[in-house]
Amino acid sequence: MSDHPTTGPVIGRTTAESTPYHPPRERPAGKPNVLVVLLDDVGFGQLGPFGGEIETPNIDRLAGAGLRYNRFHVTAMCSPTRAALLTGRNSHSVGVGFLADMPSGYPGYSGRIPASAATVPRILRDAGWNTMALGKWHLTPRNDRTAAGPFETWPLGQGFERWYGFLHGDANQWTPTLYRDNSPVEPPATPEQGYHLTEDLVDEALRMIKDQKHAAPEKPFFCYFAPGVGHAPHQAPREWIEKYAGRFDDGWEALRERTFARQIARGVVPEGTTLPPRPDWVQAWKELSGEEQRLFARYAEAHAGFISHFDHHLGRLLDGLEELGIDDNTMVLFTSDNGASAEGGRLGSLNEHRFGFGVGDNLDDNLAAIDDIGGWRGYNHYPWGWAWAGNTPFHLWKRYSWLGGVRVPMILKPAGGAADRGAVRDQWCHVVDVAATVLDACGVAAPDQVGGVAQQAMAGASLLPSVADPAAPAPRTTQYFEMLGSRSIIHDRWKATTDHISGGVDDETMLPGSRDFAEDRWALFDMEADFSEAHDLAADHPEVVADLEARWEAEAHAHQVFPMTDSLYGHLLGFEPPLWPIPDRLVVRPGGNPVVDEAVPSLAMGALLEAEVTVSEAGAEGVLAAIGDWSNGWALTVIDGCPRFLLNVTSTPYAVTSPTPLSPGRHVVGFRFAGGEGILLVDGAEVARAPLAQGMGASGIQIGGGGLRVGHDAGFPVSDAYAPPFAWNGELRSVTFTGGQALVDLDAARAEQLAAAVRAE
Repeated sequence: MSDHPTTGPVIGRTTAESTPYHPPRERPAGKPNVLVVLLDDVGFGQLGPFGGEIETPNIDRLAGAGLRYNRFHVTAMCSPTRAALLTGRNSHSVGVGFLADMPSGYPGYSGRIPASAATVPRILRDAGWNTMALGKWHLTPRNDRTAAGPFETWPLGQGFERWYGFLHGDANQWTPTLYRDNSPVEPPATPEQGYHLTEDLVDEALRMIKDQKHAAPEKPFFCYFAPGVGHAPHQAPREWIEKYAGRFDDGWEALRERTFARQIARGVVPEGTTLPPRPDWVQAWKELSGEEQRLFARYAEAHAGFISHFDHHLGRLLDGLEELGIDDNTMVLFTSDNGASAEGGRLGSLNEHRFGFGVGDNLDDNLAAIDDIGGWRGYNHYPWGWAWAGNTPFHLWKRYSWLGGVRVPMILKPAGGAADRGAVRDQWCHVVDVAATVLDACGVAAPDQVGGVAQQAMAGASLLPSVADPAAPAPRTTQYFEMLGSRSIIHDRWKATTDHISGGVDDETMLPGSRDFAEDRWALFDMEADFSEAHDLAADHPEVVADLEARWEAEAHAHQVFPMTDSLYGHLLGFEPPLWPIPDRLVVRPGGNPVVDEAVPSLAMGALLEAEVTVSEAGAEGVLAAIGDWSNGWALTVIDGCPRFLLNVTSTPYAVTSPTPLSPGRHVVGFRFAGGEGILLVDGAEVARAPLAQGMGASGIQIGGGGLRVGHDAGFPVSDAYAPPFAWNGELRSVTFTGGQALVDLDAARAEQLAAAVRAE
């Protein structure tokens, strides 16, 4: 046959009588590559191109080839911004109004991006792009973060073809919990060998891009690079931190003044802008003791070194694009997920986990450990005075809908570069505009259906008109904000912002003053005349305030914002039950990958931990089971022949040790908490017990972040009493967790056995 079919093959009796058919596939040759770089907790005034103190020559280089947007907005938390960026819809509208870790039974807080909001990588993948993601994800609900999935909320389930990174909201930069695609992997090197997560992610990004270009040089890619840099823990090689020694000794007020002056000089803040004064809850630097100043300055040095170290490796990524000859045909969009974070509290923290547990830091203890800041033992976060300075010239910080929480640096380098390179654009824009901008640059229309599912309309609009024309109108005139009850709305030239301050945690980590939402007062700001949200005009324009409040209510109803809460854990009242609950009796055997924390029964809830082992004539040594490390975690070990349970709750160590070595032969080594004490067991009999220290609450006993390892450990240890891998040197048949009704039944059965033995005597 001479005519080729266009709708399917023609099947004859033989191939000579048949005509093949190959369905058409997308081939977007010549279209641009896209690189989105998303930092974490980096404020408007922290980077060089936006007047920051931190040296960022490669971010400067990117800004010099593109455009800086000084009115770019995000949500005030990480998961919601990521959902809005990837979908082009408002975060509540796609179920991620708060942290994805905490899925609740409310549409705006389900933690799951619906099929009706297909992501940019999914759309571009279908259009012929390769799609790859690296770094922080934080869009998978807690109950889905196990080896059983489901994997729809993981990166490969959201349109990415390749992924290498971490699922949680933060990561230890020295010993991260990593995944490749849908499987856990160990870091390729150890801290002792010089490993750091930022370097690894850049290495992997370069490998992915090179592999793709070697296979199909003309095929474009979409690369989402989200290293988590900026978020605590602020960790970097010592030489990068030492670069900033003494740089912050004059305090956060002086830093804010210097930053503001540079912002005016560099044109990212308009002349005539008012720099708001220091709020009274941020300590005056001059009123701090010399020791406090020394400690607080070191926290700032570690953070600056962390950012500068990232900038250096970003340079390697940009160099790689140049080496491949694709930098000119690659659009780069660079931004942060929210403003600088105040979660270090008034004093800063040597262990960021303490914030989540409501545990305050002790100044003397942190001074004694000042050399650990930024290093292997530090899980540190700076005091909130540096967050205030980092968000210059704005008020407040992450978690709040004031500009300090939602206005962040953004750089857009279009493919081919900008005509007026290095210029500033002042169009008002939002993270929902990123998806529309990327699709516009790629020449791909937002589809009405994806996978047979009708799509929600995108909320964003392309920023490309503003690239070509500095006077182009802003993409929209109205945008609502809400985070933990902090509310604001921008409409036309006005911004209205509530004064709601969340509470529920101690005053060292959260601002006090939680109150009913009905008591909130709305302030009013003229955004055309007042860049920094400094002059409240509510008393002069009550009718505008009333109009904006009504508009906020309408937007909130339209986008699934209700119900609101001002507590970090408020939505837990509607927390989604796991599809596959942790069983009352879980048996874990050697040979598998680490079992993620979410799938492991909590010892804090009274679960009994038992390891069935055989000890050789040579004696016993090694880790039987371990989860986490010296920043937070526990380990059941045998050291010098004696069973020992080790615990570290936010860097507070605990141990209970048997005085008697294990004899050769079969044994069951166990541990459980009861009545505020830890009880060590061998063959069902108590061999040692020790009370928990004050402040070792139940919440800290379970969190590890590194997954449960059986028969060995990896990364950092839970205690200096051993060094990973410290593999068990005998036979380990299983590790069993028993809790709930199964533990009640087991206790009853063992009590009856004991009673029967007594009667027999």
